[in-house]
Amino acid sequence: MTRIDATFAALKKEGRKAFVAYIMAGDPDMETSLEVMRGLPGAGVDVIELGLPFTDPMADGPTIQLAGQRALEGGMTLNRTLEMVRRFRAEDAETPIVLMGYYNPIYSKGVESFLAEAAEAGVDGLIVVDLPPEEDAELCLPANAAGLNFIRLATPTTDDRRLPRVVQNTSGFVYYVSITGITGSAEAQAEDVGPEVARIQKASGLPVVVGFGVNTPEKARAIAEVADGVVVGSAIVSRIAQGGPVEEVLAFVKSLTEGAHAA
Repeated sequence: MTRIDATFAALKKEGRKAFVAYIMAGDPDMETSLEVMRGLPGAGVDVIELGLPFTDPMADGPTIQLAGQRALEGGMTLNRTLEMVRRFRAEDAETPIVLMGYYNPIYSKGVESFLAEAAEAGVDGLIVVDLPPEEDAELCLPANAAGLNFIRLATPTTDDRRLPRVVQNTSGFVYYVSITGITGSAEAQAEDVGPEVARIQKASGLPVVVGFGVNTPEKARAIAEVADGVVVGSAIVSRIAQGGPVEEVLAFVKSLTEGAHAA
């Protein structure tokens, strides 16, 4: 059982929903993003989603694209992201960490080397948005064999014919993208999300966490009421981009977690 599996099992037993926070590794610099990361569990975050900066982030809206650019300009790399995870793990052995990004940096490093180092660093799961199920042999199956959850995205356009293939080798949880579009481009609607979550839960047998379009405590609560958890990314990254104190970012995150946990 991975940390992700254990976390969702514990939350289910407690009757609580998960709050997943996304930040970009190295934004605006490694030390600041590590300080934010270290503060997330204390702000109530159940799972940390750590973005891998990449030059062509096709699923991301302007907010996260700019965060990736800032991180790359500051010298952030895949290896430094893994080092950031190691430093976090030196103080926190419990909070699950999911790396979210694109395949190119992993392919360039080498899948076998990447998976060995990620597992050693303390990574628990991967979301690689540009690897469809047809490419499971590339990374998904080796990741599962290495003890890492491979988390797949489902979207409003994932119909009943496609869904079984999408969830076939997925583990940990399914990430439901609540809108058709890029991150930060629209708001999620609970009345639309609820039936989709139920459909995916039935097909996968896994917790379903909803992201994209969640940006306020009220919205986090509304979405969490119809899902197993909620992800907030762009709204948190926007606060980091404003350049205020880390404490202010974490206070905002805490307001979001309280919304989700109230569901």
